[in-house]
Amino acid sequence: MKSRSLLTQVLVVNLVLVAGTVLVAAVAVDRNLHGAFRGREEIVLGLALVATMLGNWLVLRRRFKPLDELISAMEQTDLVATQPRSRAARRGDSSEVRRLGVAFDRMMERLEAQRREAGRAAIQAQERERRRIAQDLHDEVNQALTAVSLRLQASIEQAPPPLRRELAETKRLATQAMEELLVLARQLRPAVLDDHGLLPALHSQVRDFTHQTGIQATFSSRGTMPKLTPEQQLVIYRVTQEGLSNVAQHADARRVEVELSFVGRTVLRISDDGRGFTQLNGASRNGGLGLLGMRERALLIGGQLSLWSATGEGTRVELTIDR
Repeated sequence: MKSRSLLTQVLVVNLVLVAGTVLVAAVAVDRNLHGAFRGREEIVLGLALVATMLGNWLVLRRRFKPLDELISAMEQTDLVATQPRSRAARRGDSSEVRRLGVAFDRMMERLEAQRREAGRAAIQAQERERRRIAQDLHDEVNQALTAVSLRLQASIEQAPPPLRRELAETKRLATQAMEELLVLARQLRPAVLDDHGLLPALHSQVRDFTHQTGIQATFSSRGTMPKLTPEQQLVIYRVTQEGLSNVAQHADARRVEVELSFVGRTVLRISDDGRGFTQLNGASRNGGLGLLGMRERALLIGGQLSLWSATGEGTRVELTIDR
């Protein structure tokens, strides 16, 4: 009995009670009438029992249906994929179902608030670590390479001609390493975002992307930029960074368009003319291509990340932030 549904348990209990009542009534009627019309009365009692159980089943199924719908809503809730949505209460819902729905909504609100707070703390910790590493690369490693380059230049001036070529090549490699470290430091923590704001940072990011990859990329903005929180600006920058990285690694595209619109609401669009992919491939289904991290960042600021792609038709990533 414990493994069966609540509706089945109630029906079985009612069946036992009704059957017992009918049995007692049948015995009483049988004694009173001394066996007269016994067969006809048994038929009437049997039909009454069937009608009673059928009506009981119909009433109970209708009363338990809201509970089944609430359970289905609980099972379909996904905090990672989208914002949690509750089942709207109906006029015919019982007080117990309404209380359960309200309790479930409150629990989801607490879970969502805790998840956002934990995610925000994790992102802030990541950014602090990125800032520290970028500072170390810029101040310590880059200074060490600068000192090596200066020592090499002094050695070149004093070295015999046969050795100068090797030393010059070594200096060139040291200079190249310095430039790559500076690029890596800017990717880890863009100083332009802190110093000049979001729009100049995105302009610089797109320009550097074209310079590094050879893919023609353009950036445009529409409307007047509202007062965005530091977390929102950082998420927009990181989503753009991840989107451009995906284009460079996977899209095989020739052009990329990055648009940031502030008309009505804040919308970031990253569109490319690459080969695209189907929504059924393994990478997309498992949250590959960095999409899971981008979607998680969007949810942490109350935004939503959408993706449109088809084989041979390119890909568009869209981040929407409601004001």
